[in-house]
Amino acid sequence: MEHKLGGCLCGANKYAVQSEPARVTICHCRFCQRETVEHPFGTIKSWMGYTHFQMKTLKHVATEMALHVLAYNIKRVINIIGMGPLIAAMKAA
Repeated sequence: MEHKLGGCLCGANKYAVQSEPARVTICHCRFCQRETVEHPFGTIKSWMGYTHFQMKTLKHVATEMALHVLAYNIKRVINIIGMGPLIAAMKAA
């Protein structure tokens, strides 16, 4: 059986496995943690136009950001499982 090699971005953690990992965890270091979350935030910033929030005050900005994150997560679910299974799951809930 072929070994699969991997590790974290900073190189502190390395591994070799013989099958697909049951779970992937985030590295302990700040560099790897930043790299892990940069894609979603970069995508959301792009949707926002790289400028600024439309609302003012922390309460309203937090609500606006929560809506951006919700839209991002819904779009990801649609891309992963498709619209039909998503609607079926919402009807079942």
